[in-house]
Amino acid sequence: MAAVDLTTHPGHLARRLQQAHYLLWNTMVSEEITSPQFAVLNALVAEPGLDQRTVGERVGLDRSTIAEVVSRLSRRGLLDKVRDPQDGRRFLLRLTDDGLRTHRKLTVRTARMNQVFLAPLSSEEQILFFDLIRRVADTAEGLRNPAEPLVAQP
Repeated sequence: MAAVDLTTHPGHLARRLQQAHYLLWNTMVSEEITSPQFAVLNALVAEPGLDQRTVGERVGLDRSTIAEVVSRLSRRGLLDKVRDPQDGRRFLLRLTDDGLRTHRKLTVRTARMNQVFLAPLSSEEQILFFDLIRRVADTAEGLRNPAEPLVAQP
């Protein structure tokens, strides 16, 4: 049996892309705050007072992952959890002053990192790249909870 050309496999390329992003993130943005943690900070800058489930939906994190991210950000003093006055079972999330400062600082760094990350592409190619990966990612998210279970074909 012949070897498969992994450069034609989107999962392989996505993993390599993620590895490159992780390396750049740690060297140019932060070793303490992860990209998913930054996404949560960013969502709460855009919409302060969201509940944990909604923040997870906004940034594409599952329930257990968003719970861990919120816990870590809370322990670091970057966000506060406040009981929802309308529903005592829910907590609403707000960034602390430190959380806002951290977001502001990381926003500048992520912009620089993105320039480096996308440097191999022209401006037009960057637009196309975002359009294509957004389309694939949006479709892939629909596969998480399909109406009918996907069955592997032999």
